[in-house]
Amino acid sequence: MTLRGYDGPGERGIVCEPILVFRYARERAELDRLRQQVEDGRITLRVARTFPAEQAAEAHRLLAAGGVRGRLVLTF
Repeated sequence: MTLRGYDGPGERGIVCEPILVFRYARERAELDRLRQQVEDGRITLRVARTFPAEQAAEAHRLLAAGGVRGRLVLTF
């Protein structure tokens, strides 16, 4: 699943399915199904690095520089 609407080709036979989160904001059953898929390990997220909130500027610099594979996560 892609959360930013990416609709391009996948790699290694991976199929990309774009979703737009705001369309599902009130769809409790769909959100619960998504949660269950994550808990079951059927959907995984690639986290590149985790930063404490006070290092948000550094995370932004890395993202702006490009080449980051995965999500940069801020912890609060």
